[in-house]
Amino acid sequence: MHSEGTKKGNSVALKAGTRRPPQFDLIAGNVALDFVNTLDDRHIQPRELLTSYVDLVRFGEDTGLLDPVLTDRLLERSVMFPQKAQEALKWARRLREAIHDVFWAVINQRPVPAPALGRLNADGQTAAAHLRLRQVDGRFAWEFDDMGSFDCVLWPLARAAVELLASGELPFVRACASKECEWFFLDTSKNHHRRWCDMTRCGNRAKSRRFYSRQKKAR
Repeated sequence: MHSEGTKKGNSVALKAGTRRPPQFDLIAGNVALDFVNTLDDRHIQPRELLTSYVDLVRFGEDTGLLDPVLTDRLLERSVMFPQKAQEALKWARRLREAIHDVFWAVINQRPVPAPALGRLNADGQTAAAHLRLRQVDGRFAWEFDDMGSFDCVLWPLARAAVELLASGELPFVRACASKECEWFFLDTSKNHHRRWCDMTRCGNRAKSRRFYSRQKKAR
């Protein structure tokens, strides 16, 4: 169990452009993997951290995909158009599960499920359709257009997932060794031997359990 998914700071009544306190634990080293981790305790007792469109927007703000001004605008629009916001939330969850299923198969060296890869391909193409090359201060950069759309936060998430799959970092995508966790993360350690999503949590708990077991056997 990681993030409590609290609603602290979710109010749209804050001063415009003010960044809210962080809501999500971002330990994965890649935003697409952090996105997968928004379904906590997935394999034992799933706990949804994206319970509303507000949570999705807050995830976008926490990860830096949305700035505070755009966050405010999306939160305000979600109150005015709740049905459209709910549709975007459902799309987000489907995208998240597709990303999970593809990477889970890769991690466990199993065939990638065709439906999951198909959805990720489709969402990746949708994201690409919203990319525009812009020149800023003499330099060129990719930017997403129409960032007021309810589903705009999903475009960089889909793009991050497909880029990671096609990158040289793919072999270093891991699932936490704790069977109570199994959060995804990108192993950027020097020898690529990292086992835990967060050493201060799952790693230390595992060490404590091993210590207790050794003490018990020594009695």
